[in-house]
Amino acid sequence: MSIQASIATNRFGLGAKPNEITHATLDPKKWLLAQLNTKPLLEFDKSLPNSEQIGFRLEELRKEKRALKKQSKTNLSKTQSQPAGKKYHRQIMRKLTTDTLKQSILSDNSLNWRLLDFFSNHFSVSTKSPIMAAIGPTLEREAIAENLLGKFEDMLLAVIKHPAMLIYLNNEKSFGENSRAGKKGKGLNENLAREILELHTMGINSGYSQTDVIELAKGITGWSVARPKKDKHSGFKFRAYGHEPGNRNLLNKTYKSNGLEQGEAMLVDIARRPQTAVHLCNKLVSHFIQDIPEPKLVDKMVKTWKKTQGDIKQVIISMINSKESWQNTPQKFKTPREHLVSTYRALGKNKFNDRSLYSALFNLGQKPLNAGSPAGYSDFQQDWDGASALMTRIDWASKISSKFKGDTKSIMKSALGESISEHSKKMVTRAESKKQATTLLILSPEFIRR
Repeated sequence: MSIQASIATNRFGLGAKPNEITHATLDPKKWLLAQLNTKPLLEFDKSLPNSEQIGFRLEELRKEKRALKKQSKTNLSKTQSQPAGKKYHRQIMRKLTTDTLKQSILSDNSLNWRLLDFFSNHFSVSTKSPIMAAIGPTLEREAIAENLLGKFEDMLLAVIKHPAMLIYLNNEKSFGENSRAGKKGKGLNENLAREILELHTMGINSGYSQTDVIELAKGITGWSVARPKKDKHSGFKFRAYGHEPGNRNLLNKTYKSNGLEQGEAMLVDIARRPQTAVHLCNKLVSHFIQDIPEPKLVDKMVKTWKKTQGDIKQVIISMINSKESWQNTPQKFKTPREHLVSTYRALGKNKFNDRSLYSALFNLGQKPLNAGSPAGYSDFQQDWDGASALMTRIDWASKISSKFKGDTKSIMKSALGESISEHSKKMVTRAESKKQATTLLILSPEFIRR
């Protein structure tokens, strides 16, 4: 086994499963690159509903709620009936997010799942309302996974048009002042436009102005969400009566007044700007390799980004092929989600209690769709290694270890290979019990970092 194989499975992937480091040893880079060519790249439980099915179900629930409310007003006994499916929003969120978690644990292509985690956090949405709880998890499955290794501009367009993003940042009710809807008192909302420029593409302090935010906001007015009962479909809906008429001037370029295509052209151009290449490549290096990105590595990836007009697959290949990505010393402190996934992968878990998985992330401080900010969860060690957070991890590791029936020494070898230090190896092998040995392994410096 080689240290490079351990790096491939743990730094680029989500942690080594039994025998995975052995498979990667012959040619770690080739092993990683092969994952980018698998079909399908990602697999989800196809029995779970998509956003359109969820949209129609939510419409049915609203109808039931209205009927019950009307019934309660005419019921002299004032008996309150509970709407069928009252817990639907919470249940569907748990099922969808837990499915993603389980699939990433079981997958032989964890590089792809790490990349999905990155972009899901990059385009973060939070469950601030019941409807967001239901449709929020579908954003990564439909808009991100479907464009995972394609052009960034295609992913951006898919994400911005997805009902989860439109509702989360209030664009479904954003209408131009001079549109028909605007003349009836409905106004402009800048939230989505601001986050597109600040977080999703160019990045803060990259040269755009408040005027650019307003112009982009006007360009995507009328980008809304269909009402299943009235529109006969669910998902994205362009409402021409709410689109601000006239030309737009964004970043010194004029976009003619042509409805939906105006906003689409603006987003494509933003995705292709050099500032976007720099911002995304910095974030990718910060996520995969080290908190403070190595400039030489970023420059190589930016060059590839520009050459390929944001081809995500080619940018990732550039990162994998760069020597700066293969430092022997672990650089990244695992987030709670990474720690949980890598632990389950290392222990060879293939059966799960959905509620336990979900509650574990909640207790560890990284509940799905709960970052509370469009910026998503932090990717930096300083935000995850506080005393209280580490105590929670210790308690969790102890509980997981108490249920482990396998051989800890074998797991140590298959999970970390040659990357484990002699000190950690002695701590694990000299432990007083299997539970203590497994706990020490899960919390060792080499395992808790990647």
